[in-house]
Amino acid sequence: MTMNLTPEEKRELFGSSDPDQYADEVEQRWGNTEAYRQSAQRTARYTKDDWQSIKAEAAENTAGFAAAFGAGVPATDARAMDLAEAHRQHISRWFYDCSTEIHQGLGDMYVADPRFTANYDTEHPGLAAYIRDAIRANAARQG
Repeated sequence: MTMNLTPEEKRELFGSSDPDQYADEVEQRWGNTEAYRQSAQRTARYTKDDWQSIKAEAAENTAGFAAAFGAGVPATDARAMDLAEAHRQHISRWFYDCSTEIHQGLGDMYVADPRFTANYDTEHPGLAAYIRDAIRANAARQG
């Protein structure tokens, strides 16, 4: 993914996390897909302000999942499924057209890939599986 950001802006936005760290792996796994092409095309034109908006939306969604998970809201509850749908729409709005099938694959990856799991489970152990389950429930709800 090509970002239209200076190295300073990348550091400011992402800290020590290098957004290009997994670029080769991503391209190797998904480089021949329409989703990859859409994401590369869209992200290449994003400004620092766009990335701040993307990060804020994602953080708000994750916080919503963490709150629901912490309150014991079942992943099959409408509140959790609505968060899953907001997550899917966020991806569609900013990166690529995210069908419910693609979204379910992402949810599965959040649990199967320890790098993704750690992203969600560091502060809330079990959150990655909860998000995956809410994504699955949302997909089933949509038929």
